[in-house]
Amino acid sequence: MENFHELLLNRRSIRKYTDEKVDAQHVKLILEAALTAPSSKSGRSWQFVVVEDKEMLEKLGECKPNYATSIANAPLAVVVVADMTRSEAWIEDASVAATFMMLQAAELGLGSCWVEVRDRYREDGEPSEEYVREALGIPEEFGVLCILSIGHKNEERRPIDPEKLQWEKVHLGKWKN
Repeated sequence: MENFHELLLNRRSIRKYTDEKVDAQHVKLILEAALTAPSSKSGRSWQFVVVEDKEMLEKLGECKPNYATSIANAPLAVVVVADMTRSEAWIEDASVAATFMMLQAAELGLGSCWVEVRDRYREDGEPSEEYVREALGIPEEFGVLCILSIGHKNEERRPIDPEKLQWEKVHLGKWKN
C-alpha cells in the first residue's frame, strides 16, 4: 500500500483463503499490532488466543450458524477476549485491538474477517461465547468479543469507491436532518 488511506479503501472482509500457512513473522506483527492498541485507562484488558490447529479452526467455525465458516477455511484465527472485571470498556478495548490486527494483516497483503461472537448464538440456542469459551478453556471473567479469521486471500474484492461514501451521515457542529 502506498499510504494509510489507500490501505483503508482496499481492506475488505475476506472469507475465502488458500491453504498456505501464515508466516510466523507475519503472525508476530499482527499480534504486535494488537498489543499496541490503546485501551481505557491503559488497562489493557484484552488477551488473544491464536489458533492454527485445523481441527480447532473447524470447531470454532461452528460457533454460530452464519458467517463463521471463514474460520474453518482459514489457516489462522485469533480469538479476541477481554477481562470484564478489569475494564468497563472491555468491548471497546478489544474492538480497537481487533481492528489494529485487521489493518496490520491488510498491510501485509493478507485477508481477514471479523466474526462476531458476543451476543450471538449457535443454531441450538447455546450462546456462541460459551461455546468458544469451553472449546478453548477461556476463564469465565473473559468476554469473548470476536474471532478474526486470517490468511492468504483466495478471493478478490473491489476497493471501496470514495465516490460512494455516505457523507450524509456526517454532521458538522450539531445534528442536522
